[in-house]
Amino acid sequence: MHPKVLIYSALGLPCVAARVLSASNTNSSSDVVNVKWLDGKPALNLGTTFGLPWPKGKHARDQVTFSAVTDDGEAVALQSWITSYWADGSIKWTGHAIPGSEAAPDGYKVTASKGNRRAIKKRAIKVNKAQDEITVDTGKLKASFPRSGNVLVSSLSTSSGKVVGKNGKLVLQSQSGVADTGDSSLNREIDYYQLESTINTTTVDEDSSVRTLVTVRGDHRIISEGSTATHDPWIPFTVRFYLYADSDTVKIVHTLLFDGEADKDFITGIGLRFDIPLAGEELYDRHIRIAGVDGGLLNEAVQGITGLRRDPGAAVRTAQFEGKKTPDVATWATTVSSRLQWIPAWNDYTLTQLSPDGFTLKKRTKAGQGWVKIPGGTRAPGLAYLGGATTGGLAVGLRNFWKRYPTSIDISNAASDSGQITLWLYSPAGEPMDLRPFHDGLGEDTYAKQLDALEITYEDYEGGYNTPHGIGRTNEIYIRPFDSTPSSDELAAFTEFINEPPVLVPQPEYIKETEGIGTYWDVPNNTTTTQAAQTIETHLDFLNKFYQGQIEQRRWYGFWDHGDFMHTYDTDRHTWRYDIGGYAWDNSELSPDLFFWNYFLRTGRADVYRFAEAHVRHTSEVDVYHLGNYSGFGTRHGVQHWGDSAKQIRVSTPIYRQIFYYVSGGDERVGELLHALMDADKTFLTVDPRRKIREDNGTYVPDPTAIDLDLGIDFSGLAAIWLIEWERRGPRWEEAKSKLNATMHGIASLKNGFVTGLGLYNIYTGDVKPPATDPDNQGVVSVSHLSASFGLPEIIAQITYYMGEDLPAAFDKAWLDYCYYYGAGGAEQTARYGASFGSLNLRQGHSRLTAYAARRLGNTTLAARAWNEFLNTDGFAPTAPWASVPLTGSQVLAPVDEAAWISTNDVALYGLAGIENLAQVGYAI
Repeated sequence: MHPKVLIYSALGLPCVAARVLSASNTNSSSDVVNVKWLDGKPALNLGTTFGLPWPKGKHARDQVTFSAVTDDGEAVALQSWITSYWADGSIKWTGHAIPGSEAAPDGYKVTASKGNRRAIKKRAIKVNKAQDEITVDTGKLKASFPRSGNVLVSSLSTSSGKVVGKNGKLVLQSQSGVADTGDSSLNREIDYYQLESTINTTTVDEDSSVRTLVTVRGDHRIISEGSTATHDPWIPFTVRFYLYADSDTVKIVHTLLFDGEADKDFITGIGLRFDIPLAGEELYDRHIRIAGVDGGLLNEAVQGITGLRRDPGAAVRTAQFEGKKTPDVATWATTVSSRLQWIPAWNDYTLTQLSPDGFTLKKRTKAGQGWVKIPGGTRAPGLAYLGGATTGGLAVGLRNFWKRYPTSIDISNAASDSGQITLWLYSPAGEPMDLRPFHDGLGEDTYAKQLDALEITYEDYEGGYNTPHGIGRTNEIYIRPFDSTPSSDELAAFTEFINEPPVLVPQPEYIKETEGIGTYWDVPNNTTTTQAAQTIETHLDFLNKFYQGQIEQRRWYGFWDHGDFMHTYDTDRHTWRYDIGGYAWDNSELSPDLFFWNYFLRTGRADVYRFAEAHVRHTSEVDVYHLGNYSGFGTRHGVQHWGDSAKQIRVSTPIYRQIFYYVSGGDERVGELLHALMDADKTFLTVDPRRKIREDNGTYVPDPTAIDLDLGIDFSGLAAIWLIEWERRGPRWEEAKSKLNATMHGIASLKNGFVTGLGLYNIYTGDVKPPATDPDNQGVVSVSHLSASFGLPEIIAQITYYMGEDLPAAFDKAWLDYCYYYGAGGAEQTARYGASFGSLNLRQGHSRLTAYAARRLGNTTLAARAWNEFLNTDGFAPTAPWASVPLTGSQVLAPVDEAAWISTNDVALYGLAGIENLAQVGYAI
């Protein structure tokens, strides 16, 4: 039994001083929150992190402590930190870490207790911070992390002291060109590069009581002595190592940024390599394990003694197959023991997954000899083990291995004193990573031509903007040392753990009760009071399941693609428009992120969480620039995730990552992305979103004190950046608060508020002034259907509840006016603003604005109007099929379920409006 331990920690943000959570006395009041496993009780509990929300004003940061017990009342160690605060300084969200345990309980109860400060009683993890390296001991493993050099993990040992992994490093392969068939480049010289990781910094979190985080940052460089190839340092990386008390597993979050040139830098391999000490272990007691399909494994020895012409004995064969030390060779049948020298030793193994539908396996005795094929399979789960019966070994696994193809695993030098495992996040066996534009510009060399082309392919092309320079990708890797070769069942369970890591979550009812992540949604039990409401619930369920199914059927997988989905369907070809301009990859258009994440909040469903998690990992990394000219902006939907020339903050807005960040307990990579956006407004000086429609586009020079700011798609992104930085109390939270307040006051000062459409924004202060077309603030009417389609209603609702009475009243009125009048008739709009808004669409999605105003104003007539807009305007009608049709035969490449009436734009808006209308005016349907 774990001793009852009260543990606290700092706010997990860069450059923020530690804020310890204080403990309570025995007479204080307390709150108890139940947390359950997302997918049910897991087979393995190797430590995990989760988040909890708290009601406004409930807990002051220096007057509360957190403790935890299992559902059965057994006390467990708990490390806690604050991930966000309410405006009044009380705690809004916390992150918590629990240690590993021999068996997982059904769930936990976390108690927040008020009272006086108490000292920490115990530190479960030992951290030694020497000048040259950091060593972490969890009680089940010890790992050493150098502060410099090219090795990220110098040694990994078991609790018994066996070193089973050494010299863990990153490896990168690239080349300077590709041989395009029919191109003159076939004859040009191509340079090839072998690079390795080089460390810039290695740091460790101050609070490491239950969970230790070691972060290594660096880049890749040519290391090999004597190499004649030269290449500048490139592909910066951040690798985070998570180690939990009483856990023998290390979680690795590997992030890289592409900072090369698409036509000159072709990556051919991205990997993580470990050396495995094998000296002293007999070849026949060295074991290879590679995970296969549905819990299966390849179980082999470096020198096999099963299936021979002569039998060494059943005990010997069984021991080898089960990964145990074989009996003394003197006890074997001499017909075998005398001929061991004739049995080949298999030195190298390779598994390669080049598509989501098949992997191959092969092995060889040594370099220079031929490979022998091993029967492969469909989808490899991405785990391999190399080790010995007595020396122990190391298991390495990549989450989403087959989904992120091309991937591979190499086991090499298994017959030597030091073997290697290389886990390839991008396989050298695949084609070189080709990130060049998919067309040559088609002669679109003027804005007029580009706008005309937009009318036919919906692609907003402009030369030079279709660059991958600055995009990123994050992968999860797990490593686990063993004292001896584990059983196949144990490795199968670990493989399942890797691909669906156990997640702890509070109940949706509790999250809703705290109002910690929006006031505009509710749990289904509170909204399905009528048959009409229940019908909407079935539609929301259908849309979620349909998109999950489309990912599988349409094979939306791959290193850069996994996690995203398509924008629009081609009813003639019975496929999504993967090759047509702006109709291809969706890139968060009209906020499907918010639909799926809010649907998870209200249902707590595991399938929705896993779907949305993959989505946020993609959209936050691949669709957004993290360095370079477009840093802080994202890319509009297109054939390539980075191809469209519309670089905008509407794609990078952090509201799309907010829910995952808090529910996960403050995922450090996502937290880093949230904070990095604080400088996104400076990118307006580099990228003018309005450049193609300006009358003065040949002479316009951006003024940092008077940037054209769209009061919808731009303000929603900036407001989300500032609110999240403020509530997280990030390093620039006071600046964020000031800018948010200044911008809100500026919008409120405009005669027509949000209806003005555009304002002049000062990137230094956040002030907003009337647009250049209305310098005297006489009132402009410029309303777009897109303004409220990228999280604007949701972020303003959050700001309104967050600030409470401190919200500028004039801003609140301006927003309520916009919500009311968007769906009003032209006569009402003219009476209020002097002009109608014109012909607007996306009215179904905007019905949630009407519902919001109805709720705030207590207006039942407006509530009825909201439902009319939802049910009887555009988008999905109640009479839509609300079903898919199976297609087979020669009209499709492979059998699929088709719903030709669906577009992702409509899915996003119907989903959000359905959720929010049910929560805000459900009584009126």
